[in-house]
Amino acid sequence: MPSWNIHIAHVERLLAEESADDLGIRDVDAFLMGNVAPDIYVGYMVADATTRIDYKLTHLTMREHIPVPRCDEFWDFYCKNPTGYGATEVTDLVRGAWCHLVCDHVYNTNTRAWLEKLGVQPGEKARIGKQSDFADFGRTLQISLVPNVTDEVIAQCEAFPQYRIAPADARSAAKVAARIVEENRSEHIYGEPSYRLLTSEFFRDAGQEAHETMREGLLKLVDASC
Repeated sequence: MPSWNIHIAHVERLLAEESADDLGIRDVDAFLMGNVAPDIYVGYMVADATTRIDYKLTHLTMREHIPVPRCDEFWDFYCKNPTGYGATEVTDLVRGAWCHLVCDHVYNTNTRAWLEKLGVQPGEKARIGKQSDFADFGRTLQISLVPNVTDEVIAQCEAFPQYRIAPADARSAAKVAARIVEENRSEHIYGEPSYRLLTSEFFRDAGQEAHETMREGLLKLVDASC
């Protein structure tokens, strides 16, 4: 599953190839926070979070070998019709959370197909191999963005329609993101890693699919608001 360095890299690519305005993003910090938000309460990224929410609920999926989040379901609930839960617009945090689920969905779906093609069955070999390959790939990325926890970010966190994100947990998440960005600088991998199961081509193709899906969805939201 993509780690936060991969999610942050996708945010930076989106903002580099399109302007924030063109993507309908008014608050980059809120959008960036949204891109890590689904992982805040699952227990393995933000150790001091004030509560836990089951991964199945935060990612709209089943807990299984290489779970695939139902990003389309999130879209239908929280992006397609925000007035259905009393909101007047889709916030940047919601946009970012949808992008996170898209990213996880695409990479995990592609991983499932890749391992099936290799004949690698679910188990320790698959788990260790894919986790190690994703970790190595993540460290090849040049990233710098860290969300600033402003009053606006806090307001969008507290109004997040799927579940409330407490201000303290948003600040803790920002600290984790800052640590990850720093680790990517200090532990950066130059060149192509020695992957165990996946390949550079796999990450290139999955990354392009995720990018295009996120970009098209964000532009669709812009068109819907016009």
